[in-house]
Amino acid sequence: MTGALHWDSAFPLLRLEGEGTRNFLQGQTSADVTDTPEGTLVQTCWLSATGRLRALLELCLRANGADVLVLAGDATAVAKGFDQVIFPADRVRLQAVTEQRRVQPLSKTSTALWLDHDSPLPPSWTSNPADSKQLERWRIEQRLAFGAGELNADANPLELGLADLVSLSKGCFLGQETVAKLANLGGTKQELRGWICNHVPSVGDTLRANGERAGTITSVLDTPEGSIGLALVRRQHLEAETLDGSDGQTMHMNPLPVDQRPAVG
Repeated sequence: MTGALHWDSAFPLLRLEGEGTRNFLQGQTSADVTDTPEGTLVQTCWLSATGRLRALLELCLRANGADVLVLAGDATAVAKGFDQVIFPADRVRLQAVTEQRRVQPLSKTSTALWLDHDSPLPPSWTSNPADSKQLERWRIEQRLAFGAGELNADANPLELGLADLVSLSKGCFLGQETVAKLANLGGTKQELRGWICNHVPSVGDTLRANGERAGTITSVLDTPEGSIGLALVRRQHLEAETLDGSDGQTMHMNPLPVDQRPAVG
């Protein structure tokens, strides 16, 4: 990892105590944690009853409990949602929200670590934390649906490229019925795509194809190579190489890495 930028931030943490914790998380989140080893970090989704993504979580299972890090979303809403469905028979207790430091190299395949706030980085890392703009660029280029425009309680995990965080074979969980129906029908109405252009659009702007609504911009970042971002694009326009922005400017869709991109001047 020498010389790599890394993500170093504190996140809200919910602690669950009790021997029923694993079963509780199995029913409230999208990942299958039945056989997850203790101490392993597992990312999962917290959904609404209608299958909309409300928060992205990272779990660390323990012998009689679990720590639930809120990687993206409203931690207060997660805590309230959990608390509303915990009953004495669940053998689970929810503790007050605290904070947890989390570090991760800026690579999609890298492994995150949870560290104490004053702990040094592993010896193989250099202390080179990414600033907010570097982190946002990495997130957009990896098409990670962490942004407020993606986590708006209006899209499901399949639309947001998070299908690998959803187990449809583990049985019932919150939002499972809707997500399973979409998966079985093979029919998401929209999917997350990247774009680049030579102007600066706004989150919420509409994308069009021949005057027809084709999608909505969810993330925007201005860079030296042009503006980049993410958009939820309607299914019938997923293969489009370009779409029109709200001001008629051309948006190049599904951008390649920086050194392979077309000129946008």
